[in-house]
Amino acid sequence: MSLQDKVLSSSEVLNFGGSGFRSLDDIKELEGGREGLNAFLAVAEPEDLEACGQGPLEGVMVALKDNICTKRLPTTCGSRILKGYRSPYEATVVRRLRRAGALIAGKTNLDEFGMGSSTENSAFGPTLNPVDRSLVPGGSSGGSAAAVAAGYVRMALGSDTGGSVRQPAAFCGVVGIKPTYGRISRYGLIAFASSLDQIGTIGATVLEASLLLEVVSGHDTRDSTSAEKPVPRYRDAAVQGIEGMVVGIPTEYFPEQLDPPVRALLDDACERLVAAGAEVRPVSLPHTEFAIPCYYVLATAEASSNLARYDGVRFGARLPAEGLDRMYELTRGNFGAEVKRRIMLGTYVLSSGYYDAYYGTAQRTRASIAHDFTAAFNEVDVLFTPTSPTPAFPLGERVLDPVAMYLSDVFTVTANLAGIPGLSVPIGTVGGLPLGGQLLGPWWGESHIIAAAGALEASYREDT
Repeated sequence: MSLQDKVLSSSEVLNFGGSGFRSLDDIKELEGGREGLNAFLAVAEPEDLEACGQGPLEGVMVALKDNICTKRLPTTCGSRILKGYRSPYEATVVRRLRRAGALIAGKTNLDEFGMGSSTENSAFGPTLNPVDRSLVPGGSSGGSAAAVAAGYVRMALGSDTGGSVRQPAAFCGVVGIKPTYGRISRYGLIAFASSLDQIGTIGATVLEASLLLEVVSGHDTRDSTSAEKPVPRYRDAAVQGIEGMVVGIPTEYFPEQLDPPVRALLDDACERLVAAGAEVRPVSLPHTEFAIPCYYVLATAEASSNLARYDGVRFGARLPAEGLDRMYELTRGNFGAEVKRRIMLGTYVLSSGYYDAYYGTAQRTRASIAHDFTAAFNEVDVLFTPTSPTPAFPLGERVLDPVAMYLSDVFTVTANLAGIPGLSVPIGTVGGLPLGGQLLGPWWGESHIIAAAGALEASYREDT
C-alpha cells in the first residue's frame, strides 16, 4: 500500500469513522487561500513521508508544534532567529510516532518559543480560531489545536509549560492532555522553561488524544528527566467508566467573579460526572492565589537562561549562507516583544540582590502548591476545574495588556508547577464558543483523568 493510500485509509485503521482529516494537498490549498488559518508554518511534501512502521497509528497524519525538532522540516519556534533552521536530529517523540506508523503532516504555528496564550506572538503571524476567525485559538500550541479543530488532522503534538496544550484545546473545542512531568521525553523539544515544559497531545476525541499519549510516552535515556515507569494502555482508560471515582471541586477555582454561563456549564458537567457514577465533593487548594506570580517568576527565570544561546552566531551559522547582509537581516531584532519582556523579567529576578526575594520565594511557593495537591489527592481521585475563565477572546484584545494575557492561564499553571497531569475536554458552548473543563490527577494518574474525560464526552455524545 502506498503512503498516500495509507493516509486515505487511516480512519479505517483507527476505526474512528469518517475521514476527519485532509490530504497534504488539501492542507496546502486551504492554508494558502483566503480562508487559511495560518495553523501550519510548514506542510510536508510527499517525499517527507518516510516509510513508517506498523503500529496503532499506521497511515495517520499527525501535526507537530514547531518547537519539536525534525530533520526533514524546518524547526523555527515561531521565531525570526530560527527562520530556515533545520535540526540535525529528530525528537524522541517523532521517532516514536514513525515507529507507530504515523506520518508527519507538518509543523504548526505557535507563540514565539512557546511564550504566549493566544498564538499572536508568532513572528510569522497569528493563527485564527477555526470556530470563529475573529478570535484567537489560544496558545502557545494554537496552531496544533486549530489544525485538529479544523479537521486538517485528527491528532497533533504541542507543548505545555503553563497550559499551552489545555487552553488552546479549550478555545478550539478539542481535547488536550498535559501528562505528568517526566512521562514524555523532552529530547528534541526546544526549551522555554525546562522544569515546567512537557510535550502534550491534542485530539478530536478523548480516545485519540489518549492513544497519541500512549504512543509517545515512556522512558528515554537521552532525557535525564524522563521517568522509568511503565506506560499503561491509555486508550482503554478512555472507555472504562468512573463508577466509584471521587471527584474534588477546588473552591479556589470557582470564584464569585466567574461568569454565570461559564459556571452553569461547569455545574452541569459535575452533574454528569455524578450521573456516570462518581462522587463529587469540595476540596481546598489554599496556595492557588499565588500560582500566577510564582509561575511567571520561575518561567521567566528559566527562559532568560535557556534563550541566552540564541545569539545569532550558533544558530545563525546554520542558516543559508547568503552573505553578511542577509545574515544581518536574519539576526537583527530577532526576538519579539513578548520574548524580550520575559527575558528581561527573568534576568531581573535572577540578578544579585533579588535572587532570594523573588526566585527563592517562588521556589518555596511552588513546593507549597505541590503540597496542596498531595493533600487533596489523599481525599479524592481527580479534580475538576475550569480550563479557562472565559471562552476564546478576540484577536488583538490582549496583545497590549500582558497582565490580562497572563491571567488567561490562571487555572492551568498550577499543574505545571506541581508536575501533575491535566486534561481539557469540551463541556459545551458559551455564546456559541467552546468551553473546556479541566481534569487534574495525581502524579502518574493520567488514566484517572482520561477515564473521567471519557465519561463526560460519552454523556455529551448521548445528547446529540
